Amino acid sequence: MSSFYLKASEIFTEEKIIHDSYLKVADGLIASIGEQPGENDKVMDLGDCKIMPGFIDLHIHGSGGFDVMDGSYEALNTISKTIAANGVTGFLGTTVTSTWEATLAAFNTINECCKTGLEGAELLGGYSEGLFFSERFKGAHAAEYFLAPTRERLDAMIDAAGGNLKMLAIAPELDGALDAIRYLTDKGIRVTVGHTGATYQQSKAAFEAGAVGGVHIFNQMLGLHHRQPGTVGAVLQNRDVVAELIADGVHVDPVVMDLVYRLKGADKTALITDCMCAGGLSDGEYELGLLTVTVKEGVARTHTGALAGSTLTLNKAVANMIQLVGVNPLDAVHMASLTPATLLGIENKAGSIKKQKCANLAVIDNSYNAVMTLIDGEIVYRKTF
Repeated sequence: MSSFYLKASEIFTEEKIIHDSYLKVADGLIASIGEQPGENDKVMDLGDCKIMPGFIDLHIHGSGGFDVMDGSYEALNTISKTIAANGVTGFLGTTVTSTWEATLAAFNTINECCKTGLEGAELLGGYSEGLFFSERFKGAHAAEYFLAPTRERLDAMIDAAGGNLKMLAIAPELDGALDAIRYLTDKGIRVTVGHTGATYQQSKAAFEAGAVGGVHIFNQMLGLHHRQPGTVGAVLQNRDVVAELIADGVHVDPVVMDLVYRLKGADKTALITDCMCAGGLSDGEYELGLLTVTVKEGVARTHTGALAGSTLTLNKAVANMIQLVGVNPLDAVHMASLTPATLLGIENKAGSIKKQKCANLAVIDNSYNAVMTLIDGEIVYRKTF
């Protein structure tokens, strides 16, 4: 259908939530909001469901049994279809520390899949979370493969990704890190600080050099102390820096989730999943990069007990911010849509429900489950009953 209407109990527009109204889709775009359909127009009545902007997961390693590091179309396509079933319309394929060869191969595959497209959520590019980290804050990364962030290595990654390396995480205290941040920033690549023991001053220097975000705030970074603000303090204080937040109630307690929201606001808090390949699957043993991970009661950990990504979904993260923290529902939705879109520089076409933006939409029921997902007005997921 090139032109049709959706009717829902709530529509989460960019500015407000409107009730019992219509959204018109025409030629893949949002043509109108609130306009009544004509007698001969096609209308899809969604009952008491809500229409939200499609979610964008900036930081996801895998789902449905596959990992970005598998380096195959099958892996990325399965991840794409799996997360579309949770209302996600776009994502960054996120790498984890592995061999240099495997890393370049993963970015090559990301580049090819960006060209060919996937069947579910759109692959928006790649995110390098690995290699350039502090051993002390390695988390679920194989520290023996950590490298210095030289320009030659950065160029090799950029070339492998064919212009689709969108974000890169780095520990600012490493030798050459500030030069790397400046170099990447000049090329339009967003740099985040993470897996780092950087002091407040080192983190501040990183942001002055061009870094724009903090990787899964509070996790694997120098924490907040009243006499030593650390990396966390620098991320929270800088109004221009986006804080990635894993809102599962495990990585960050709901009380602290609330504090992050109060300090950063919805426009500088990006909900991420950091999901690994066990997303959507049962408990058991899985691989995250080169490490074996045990998932118990949905929580993924290494053999040392370190958290190893998550099995979180973005629709659940939005629900947690609303139900556990008490965040305004529109703000919670924006943290999973407009904020990541803005960070990636695609907010003019995606990330919110606004006239003439792409019709990337998530139809969500009252339990925050996705019922239908549309990209450019085309249905890529529909729940079967």
